[in-house]
Amino acid sequence: MKVKKILVSQPQPESGKSPYYDIADRYGVEVVLRPFIKVEGLSAKEFRQSKIAINDFTAIIFTARTAIDHFFRLCEEMRVTIPDTMKYFCTTESIALYLQKYIVYRKRKIFHGETGKLEGLLPALIKHKKEKFLWVVSDVHKEDSGLLDKNGISYTKAVMYRTVSNDFGPDEPFDYDMLVFFSPSGIESLKKNFPDFTQGDIKIACFGPTTAQAAKAAGLRLDIEAPSPSAPSMTGALENYLKAETQAS
Repeated sequence: MKVKKILVSQPQPESGKSPYYDIADRYGVEVVLRPFIKVEGLSAKEFRQSKIAINDFTAIIFTARTAIDHFFRLCEEMRVTIPDTMKYFCTTESIALYLQKYIVYRKRKIFHGETGKLEGLLPALIKHKKEKFLWVVSDVHKEDSGLLDKNGISYTKAVMYRTVSNDFGPDEPFDYDMLVFFSPSGIESLKKNFPDFTQGDIKIACFGPTTAQAAKAAGLRLDIEAPSPSAPSMTGALENYLKAETQAS
C-alpha cells in the first residue's frame, strides 16, 4: 500500500513552515501535524496540595522552557513574589535565555549547562550546593535525580504541569496510512483514543528507543525507527522510506 497521508504527532509550527511540509511537496503525500498529547498546567489549587512553598527555596532548576512558563504562571496566580536574589539553573543556554521573558537577565544569578542533560549542569549545582533548590518538573519527567542525591544537593521536585491525551473528536477523520510518534505518551494516547485500533497496513514510525519499546509493548509493528546511522532525524528516516517506496513503484 502506498503511503498517501501521514500523521506526525507534533504541533503545527507557528511559522507555518516545517521540513515535514517540504517532504510532503517532494513526494506528493499529505502530512498532518497534530499531537496525540498536550501539556496542561496544574491549577493553583492543585499545586497548593503539594504543600510546597516556593519562597522557601533560593534557587530553581529548569530543564525545559515549558517548565519556566508554568513556574511563573503559578507564581502569578498564587501572588508569589520572586526575590531578586533567586538563582536559576538551566540545562541549556537557550532555556536560560528564555528566562528573559519573565525576569531581567543577569549572569551572576543564571547558570546553564552545555549538554542539555542534568549531568552537564552538575558542576554549577555543586559549586552552589548551599542553595535550596526547587526542581520544576512534569508528571512524566525522565530526568534521573540520582546525580543530585549522590552529590549532596538539597532539592525538592515540584510538579507544575502534566502531559495529557489530546483526544480526537468524534467527527475527526482518522484515515492515515502512517503514524509518526515521538514519545511513549503518544502511543498511550493512540490506545486511549482508539482502544480497538488495528494496525493492518498502517505504517508506524517511532523516534527514540523508549518510544519504539512502547510501540512494541502495545503490539504494534514498527516500520520506521529513528535515529539510525543512515537517518539521525525522523525527517531523514521518513524521506528514506518514501524515496524507497517511490523507486519501488
